[in-house]
Amino acid sequence: MIEVYGIKNCDSVKKALAFFKKHHLPYVLHDFKTQALGCDKIDLWLQQTEIKKLFNSKSTTYRTLALKDKNLDEKEMMQWLCKENLLIKRPVIEYNNKLIVGFNETDYEGEFL
Repeated sequence: MIEVYGIKNCDSVKKALAFFKKHHLPYVLHDFKTQALGCDKIDLWLQQTEIKKLFNSKSTTYRTLALKDKNLDEKEMMQWLCKENLLIKRPVIEYNNKLIVGFNETDYEGEFL
């Protein structure tokens, strides 16, 4: 089963879900707005990817919180990801013990088809 983490109104998440529907691939969506993600899951993801890939410094939440001015180190970034799940780059896909961050159709075709 494909586990998709994000928010349903995010353009990148919409593209990922459309890809899965088009190719009849079953998935489950975990929406950050209705299902808060704990630090344990984020810790697990950080064993598979680097924080700079997971931490979305281009998000509205990042700008709203004025985090650019804080010059966060990796530990502080982790703390913010735990507090504000909307800082996580979307979508995050768990599939076959792999972690895929973001949407890239070519990468998805190679991974899922």
